[in-house]
Amino acid sequence: MNIAFYAPMKPPDHPIPSGDRMIANLLLDAFKKAGHAPALAARFRSYEGKGNAARQRRLKAVGQRLAERLIRRLSRLDAVKRPRCWVTYHLYHKAPDWIGPSASRALGIPYVVIEATVAPKQKNGPWREGFAAATEAIVDADLVVALNSSDMPCLRAVLKDPARLVQLKPFVDLSLFNGRRADDAGRARLAAELGISPTVPWLVTVAMMRPGDKLDSYKVLASALAANRDSLWHLLIVGDGAARAEVEAAFANALSSRASFLGLRPREEVAALLGFCDLFVWPAMQEALGMAILEAHAAGLAVAAGNSGGVSDIVCHGETGLLTPPGDADALASSVAMLLQDAGLRRVMGDRARTRVKTLHSLVAAAATLDRWLKGLIRDASS
Repeated sequence: MNIAFYAPMKPPDHPIPSGDRMIANLLLDAFKKAGHAPALAARFRSYEGKGNAARQRRLKAVGQRLAERLIRRLSRLDAVKRPRCWVTYHLYHKAPDWIGPSASRALGIPYVVIEATVAPKQKNGPWREGFAAATEAIVDADLVVALNSSDMPCLRAVLKDPARLVQLKPFVDLSLFNGRRADDAGRARLAAELGISPTVPWLVTVAMMRPGDKLDSYKVLASALAANRDSLWHLLIVGDGAARAEVEAAFANALSSRASFLGLRPREEVAALLGFCDLFVWPAMQEALGMAILEAHAAGLAVAAGNSGGVSDIVCHGETGLLTPPGDADALASSVAMLLQDAGLRRVMGDRARTRVKTLHSLVAAAATLDRWLKGLIRDASS
């Protein structure tokens, strides 16, 4: 079926990489894998992150005008070319959907929301109008799909029909991963390229370098690794952003020779790089899902991470990795130390992680689940 797809937070073709952009593209891939034809309905970003009420009102007005224009355009299409379903990805108070609800009502098609969040504390805050609009869209949606189990209680509290709330496990395209760890010769070549030892354990983290939670996570990671400075290891850091100087400063002095900053890399290259490493590490401060952690598991890596957001939907503590309270550098340091000292445990956890991703978190599984849900909505709408 034709699907109108919209991401008010950030369109899937936005030039700046992020987990948000990655998930949007994975959803498009999943719809295509299921035989559907998703098309980007709009690139309009409704996101307003500073609580500026005047700018929020301007964004609302622009969004409503775009909705009217889109409704006129889509209404002129013949039935074969019209979308049969509208899907909005990542809807919350800072990025409300000013287009999808009115467009889907005008076209008489189901309205689906994927990864919506309700933050009750924002009801009367600086984003109160966005909160009200996002909540209304969620309440009226024909289907609300949560990617993060921690979002479900607040979503369930506002929905009139709890049966409209379902959970889709975060997923990854396994075709990027070869299903086995990289060979020693390849690792030796990369070690020579980076000027590091191929024989010490390689830790790896993949994250953008932004002020706020990401920078805080990098600082906690630096503290945890400083506590392990007497162990043998080298850290590979993939990522870039406005806070890069602060991140580099966190790893300066005692850790500067033990961290390699690799900048931004294409997803295919990141997937290959993960295969050369021994352990994925990330404090995960206020982490929504942890897509980099999921990709590390897909590459067969054990994980030492903070237990926030949806990270525990991916990492099974004691089975595929070790989870610690987010922000607790000492606890993370202990987890890293345990996994550095036990290569056998790392391998066992990594093998379990890869098997779990293949079983529960694959693009194929997500495509089948989304296909079943959408076809059920269309049947209900037709009856």
